[in-house]
Amino acid sequence: MTSEPNVTRYPRLVLAGLSGGSGKTIVSLGLARAWADAGLRVKPFKKGPDYIDAAWLGLAARQECTNLDPGLLDRASLLTLFQEKACASDLALVEGNRGLFDGKDVRGSCSTAELARILRAPVALVVDCTKMTRTIAAVVQGCAGFEPDVPLAGVILNRTAGQRHRTMLRRAVETYTDVAVLGTLPKLAENPIPERHMGLWSGEELSDGGNQSLQALGKTMAENLDLERLLEEARCAPALDEQRAEIWPRAEAGPQPTIGYVRDAAFWFYYPENLEALERAGARLVKLSLLDNEPWPELHGLYLGGGFPETLAEQLAGNRSRRDQVRELALSGLPIYAECGGFMYLCQQLEFDGKDWPMAGVFPLRTGFCQRPQGLGYTEAEVLRDTPFYRAGEIVHGHEFHYSRCVVPGQDGIPEMTMRMRRGKGMLDQKDGAFFAATQAGYNHIFALATPQWAPNFVRAARARLLQTSGDC
Repeated sequence: MTSEPNVTRYPRLVLAGLSGGSGKTIVSLGLARAWADAGLRVKPFKKGPDYIDAAWLGLAARQECTNLDPGLLDRASLLTLFQEKACASDLALVEGNRGLFDGKDVRGSCSTAELARILRAPVALVVDCTKMTRTIAAVVQGCAGFEPDVPLAGVILNRTAGQRHRTMLRRAVETYTDVAVLGTLPKLAENPIPERHMGLWSGEELSDGGNQSLQALGKTMAENLDLERLLEEARCAPALDEQRAEIWPRAEAGPQPTIGYVRDAAFWFYYPENLEALERAGARLVKLSLLDNEPWPELHGLYLGGGFPETLAEQLAGNRSRRDQVRELALSGLPIYAECGGFMYLCQQLEFDGKDWPMAGVFPLRTGFCQRPQGLGYTEAEVLRDTPFYRAGEIVHGHEFHYSRCVVPGQDGIPEMTMRMRRGKGMLDQKDGAFFAATQAGYNHIFALATPQWAPNFVRAARARLLQTSGDC
């Protein structure tokens, strides 16, 4: 007699769009807040490499968001991460990205549809119905039949013009398809959350942390969507076989080093999993700011994430004591890892809106803001030399999304580059990872669970710094 596999039910729902800009983020935020206000423990997830939508989903659900990226993690790792983070929730809400079937290639690799298949999760499809009536039926029918193994729970008709428009849309879907209409949403007079060049503003930049906007969105969803039907679809998702892939690093023996990470209004692009990986590898993390003059504790490592340094360039430049402190830490050989916005801060200057602002000056480089993206998408980089974070010959997978470009002033030359980009643009001439002393910086973002050597190596370097400064080496 064979035993039954260890399976568990995780109520879950994927919110997908017909395309980017369909309104799925607004719907996801509203649903997360509506269900959270109803007393449900909503665990938000965001598909793909994304910091901004993920941060807003965390605010809406009042619970930290986790990224699920089939472009960086294999199936077993994705399922392990999902189950680990969803197990204590009443509902897992997953926001997709781009169009439902859009992926890295013509086969749709790494698409939202692929993630839904991996999770065996029902999909609610958000469709922008602007200037559309009967054609909605053809669109919905096409999506329902395109990949039949994608469990389409129903469609949300977004940006409708009025009751007559909504009635016609609903009747068309119900007459010509077998897909359920899960609700119709009116066209909002304005975007409740301001946007800029890289997406939504952060909640920290809004006076109330975005709460008023989220409450309004939650009310809109509760009034116009069939929340009970959506919740029932999530609860009817089939059981998942339990996964136990080894996705986290283990701490090595030795003293616990302190690694600071900058988290303020200018720098807030961090995957929570990156920070958790550092802690699991043995580090004690402390949150820091480059915008104030609060004293920092003794550090044995420093992590500078991405963000919007260009929009707060004046404040960053005006805090000269902090710029000097970071430069001195780099000169002293402190292990420092910087991504995108953090790299921009370590350069000599940052140009934005026609003005040049002095930065920390660790690297003889400057960055200038452009009107269009200068790097966008998944990356693959070959490590050219050993650093505290990587070893020569390793392949590092990540992503980049930046509107700035790197410029060499001329007189001081180009710093040593530690990575050759096989995919992606990097900083200069298909190279990335500027290196000085024990500081590595570049446009490339990594996801720690897809780059398992990064956190243990970082902590190992920080521990060596601790032992060096304490005189125990």
